[in-house]
Amino acid sequence: MGEPQELQLGKIEAYGAKETNSLEDNSFPVPMNQSSITRKKKRYYRWFRIALYAALVLLCQTIAVLLGRLYYEKGGKSKWMGTLVQLVGFPILLPYYFISAPKIKNLPTNTIHPKQPSVSMLAFVYVSIGLLVALDCYLYSVGLWYLPVSTYSLICSSQLAFNAFFSYFLNSLKFTPYIVNSLVLLTISSTLLVFQNESSDSTQISKRKYVVGFICTVAASAGYGLVLSLTQLAFRKVMKRENFKVVMDMIIYQSLVATCATLVGLFASGEWNGLRKEMEEYEMGKASYVLNLTFTAITWQLFAIGCVGLIFEVSSLFSNAISVLGTPIVPILAVIFFQDKMHGIKAISMVLGVWGFTSYVYQQYLDDSKSETENRNTHHVPKVSSPLEEGKR
Repeated sequence: MGEPQELQLGKIEAYGAKETNSLEDNSFPVPMNQSSITRKKKRYYRWFRIALYAALVLLCQTIAVLLGRLYYEKGGKSKWMGTLVQLVGFPILLPYYFISAPKIKNLPTNTIHPKQPSVSMLAFVYVSIGLLVALDCYLYSVGLWYLPVSTYSLICSSQLAFNAFFSYFLNSLKFTPYIVNSLVLLTISSTLLVFQNESSDSTQISKRKYVVGFICTVAASAGYGLVLSLTQLAFRKVMKRENFKVVMDMIIYQSLVATCATLVGLFASGEWNGLRKEMEEYEMGKASYVLNLTFTAITWQLFAIGCVGLIFEVSSLFSNAISVLGTPIVPILAVIFFQDKMHGIKAISMVLGVWGFTSYVYQQYLDDSKSETENRNTHHVPKVSSPLEEGKR
């Protein structure tokens, strides 16, 4: 009696195990589908963040540049004040920074290495990049003071070529044919403006001032490309984390250092003595003077959020490419609001700039498609049969 019962129980257990395996096999596609849906959601959410950051870069950069030119057009003369408003707006981010801090700590973090950087290393990164940003903003202010805003904006497109050059050495950027094509077109686009004579424009600038403005703007573009490449390098090698708190830390601390350096320059140059007179003689009135500087400061900070956000979502080169996308926007608006003249060379330069940007974005599309295909192949690995299953077949 005992043996038949044991055999019967064994058959029942075997049948149950077989039924369980059958259920598991039938339920196998469900987690795979859920995983695929989750990956798609993450991908769409990532592109939503990229689109949001890109919108901040394009919109705020355009507004800030036009407001900066309006400041000089209507009586502003302080280059250090033009520099300060690019940096001093960072305190508006502090309330959001402290309110969001507890939530951000609980969010998942892309950790590259478990070891966290020391305070001295972080201080070195923030101070060095902050000082570079201060110098860069000053050079941009000089360029915007001497050049028509349309010419200034077109020259700024060269920052993408400088960024690619520095990223090649600092971030191991691979030069593909589309990226090389983009860099060549953007370089030619900026170089053409050397032969542009602006003496007949509404700003009536001299040849000497045009050369000074051109050199300062090119130098500022090179500095900006270096700052973006160094920021990406700091995210990978020093911070070793990628979350919104890291972005906010980078913006706030480097802006604090850059603001302090600019304030030293403002007082050391003596330009602060003429600020009251400048405000009183401003063509649009005192209220417009204050509003201009206030909104310029705010828009530059929103631009900084978008810029640094794009750096760790994609790369420093992509962040710069989105910035260059604003190349045709500012000159067109400058013709409308500041009566800048759109000469043939400027038009050709603008077309080459857009062409160069399109070439780069297409390369980004190819890279993203390739990455998505590799991820799909990785997650769809065929199931390996066990020897017992092979025997049953």
